[in-house]
Order: sequence, then C-alpha cells, then structure tokens
Amino acid sequence: ADHFHVAERDLLTTHKTGCAEFLDKNYDIIFVEYEKLLLTENYVTKRQSLKLLGELMLDRHNFNVMIKYISKPEHLKLMMNLLKDESRNIQFEAFHVFKIFVANSKKPQPILDILLKNQSKLIDFLNTFQTDRADDDRFRDEKTYLIKHIRDLKRPEPTET
Repeated sequence: ADHFHVAERDLLTTHKTGCAEFLDKNYDIIFVEYEKLLLTENYVTKRQSLKLLGELMLDRHNFNVMIKYISKPEHLKLMMNLLKDESRNIQFEAFHVFKIFVANSKKPQPILDILLKNQSKLIDFLNTFQTDRADDDRFRDEKTYLIKHIRDLKRPEPTET
C-alpha cells in the first residue's frame, strides 16, 4: 500500500497538467472511489489519501477539480467529521482540506448553510483544536483566519425582484 501511495503521489504531483485534465474529465468516477479511501479503517491509507487530497486541492492545475470538490456538501461534512477523528494526524490533514471550503469566497448556498448552521460549534471547536501546535506559526495563522472567517459568515441579503 505504501508503494502504491508513493507512485500515486508521484504521478499526480509530477505530471500536473495531464493529471488535472484526467481528474477533471473523470471527476465523478474518481471521487466516488476516493471517498472510500478517506473512510477506510486503515490509518496509513486514510492519512496518505487525505494528505494527497489536500495537495491536489491546493495545486492551481487542479482548480476545476477543487471547485467541484468544495461545492459538494457531503465532502464538507466528511471533512468536518475527519476533524474529529481519533488520530491527531488525520485531524491535521483534514484541517488543510476543510480550510479550502471556508476560504472559498464563492461558497454555494448548501455549503454556506452547513457552515452557518454549525457556526458557533465550529468556532468553539477550532479555538481548542490542536492548541499544542502553538509553535507552528502557519497553522496558528490559518486557524485564526478560519475562526475569523467563520465568525464573519452571514446569510446573503434577500434580493428584491
């Protein structure tokens, strides 16, 4: 399994343009199967799959794939559940995918609804999330940004017709 993940990571992160096109074209098939990797009981598979997902989502070549992924409420719910995984490392990797949902300035209404519904719980959770990483400036800054961003979320004003 470890050799597969190394080969998978190399393929997806070295041949970025071709892989981005492939992922975009086959999105539905790939991500239905990929979700199984994120839900597995196998720690190594889950952690490596989550880490790779975060890398893929943050790579500009995969912009279309990222937008599709972060537009699906079931993916946000999965990341919110993985933030509470028993493994701190899996929580940490889930954080890096979760932040993409929150940082998206053009959230679809279902995503915004979930974040608003859980707004106070998310803020409370993030305030106590992995506080022992205080020496990690980047993580601390990202967490602070997310808390502020979630706190500032509001329902859009109804438009008059």
